Amino acid sequence: MIFHHVALNCKDTLVIEQFYAKHFGFQRARKFDIGLSTPLLFVKRDDVYLELYPVTENRPGAAPPADGYTYPGVRHIAFKVDNVDAKLAEMGADAVIMHGPIDYSAFIPNWRTVWVADPEGNIVEISQGYQDEA
Repeated sequence: MIFHHVALNCKDTLVIEQFYAKHFGFQRARKFDIGLSTPLLFVKRDDVYLELYPVTENRPGAAPPADGYTYPGVRHIAFKVDNVDAKLAEMGADAVIMHGPIDYSAFIPNWRTVWVADPEGNIVEISQGYQDEA
């Protein structure tokens, strides 16, 4: 089995595509016109895909707080980087920090994480230093 993609519901798939392309290196893999205001898009980086699915309804409640919703469902998506602070600096005003940065070095040396919101409020974790147990 191969993990294929995570799907994000988006009011404007083109804006979300630009965010993930600019800050995380995703490139368009496929575009489908399904008769809505923006196309359904697959974007990829290496073997990781995001499906950006256009929707017409607004979010039924508030955007997720901090590091994501606290009820069942997808909490956030995450990307590992070499340096959290450098990534935040590179993102500039697009780095809408929702939680952190937090230093988890007590658990894993040099493990740091911050959570930001994409342009539609989806939570994206940016982390450095995580390692599996031996």
